[in-house]
Amino acid sequence: MAGERSGEDIVSEYLGQNPELTQWVETFRGYSETNKQWTARREFILRNMEAFPTVEPGVSSSSLDRMLSLSIAWANHVFLGCSYPQAVMDKIKEMGDGIEVPDAPTHTARGGVKGKRSGTGESDADSCVKRARGSNETDSRATSRTAARQVSQKSGLPPQAPAEHQPFFNRLYKAVAWKLVSAGGFGPNLDHYEILRTCVESCKESLTCVLVPLKDITDLPAGRTQKEGHVCELRCQTVYLGTGYGRDEPAARAMASKEALKVFQGRKVTVKICRRRYRGRDVEDLTLMDDQPRSQGFPPALSYPFQAEQLEDA
Repeated sequence: MAGERSGEDIVSEYLGQNPELTQWVETFRGYSETNKQWTARREFILRNMEAFPTVEPGVSSSSLDRMLSLSIAWANHVFLGCSYPQAVMDKIKEMGDGIEVPDAPTHTARGGVKGKRSGTGESDADSCVKRARGSNETDSRATSRTAARQVSQKSGLPPQAPAEHQPFFNRLYKAVAWKLVSAGGFGPNLDHYEILRTCVESCKESLTCVLVPLKDITDLPAGRTQKEGHVCELRCQTVYLGTGYGRDEPAARAMASKEALKVFQGRKVTVKICRRRYRGRDVEDLTLMDDQPRSQGFPPALSYPFQAEQLEDA
């Protein structure tokens, strides 16, 4: 029966009927996404295109950027257990309603609701323990590796994490350098977000953009806590790039992109593990650094795309 077809079958049929979409949507696949992750996120994108009527295949726009950012946030939540500000979580859960992810990973929701959620599977902590002990599932080896990473991360991020991300950011550094040269150099009149976005996508990755009203943020520097506006945090491959403040979301995103591009002005970029504040706690975060010494700390983190157990261990 037609009603029994899987989401993947429906997506394949839809792309078959709309061949002009196939090549376009494939350009959004992340460099490190598995087939399973990309199949789910692709369905998320196609299901929600009608909710963004200004999105046109082959045309860059702020609506497209927002939809892709939400798709990445949804995939990070489903496959990595990431959490975001409540408004973002409500939005991606609504957009992901009805998408079934077979054998989805299980995560312990910190302070969240236990039980089945769309595309997430059970959030019962006992299921994670059973998998770690070697349940008879087809992906038991992958689950065991995930469980081992969770154990190693309880005292902080694994020391090899920066080295795993460094090759990608070496490529991104070269892409940004060439882009800035063709644009006449780094300056205030550039479209910093567009430059950063196109360079990241040329390296087969996507930017993660988290936007939150200033009034909803704790731990902000003195003098900003009473101001109206938004704050934006940019990440790529879970690595923190920059934070920006602005009167509205586009302005905050533009400032965050400008701060991120400043890191690429040195002779090289390096992924490092640094201490940051997140929800009132000190956490270890992957951060992209230049070769210049820093005289001040980082802004508080808006998102923390790593295992929740690290926060619960505090």
